[in-house]
Amino acid sequence: MEKFIELFAEQFDDIDIALLKPETRFRELEEWSSLVALLVITMVDDEYGIVLPPEEMRKTQTIQELFDLVQSKL
Repeated sequence: MEKFIELFAEQFDDIDIALLKPETRFRELEEWSSLVALLVITMVDDEYGIVLPPEEMRKTQTIQELFDLVQSKL
């Protein structure tokens, strides 16, 4: 999970990684945008070799839920 949060944080231009915890509702972050969403989808593909359909990602609210979704596809 720690590595996933680090990779997730890298998709933002300027975010304090200390703000990101498994229970963080990432869509509520001021820096969250559709561009960041696409970057996260690309990161998951690059790092885990998983194609994450946007409609499945939209169902997640927290970093933990997103991580669990990725893990379920490994």
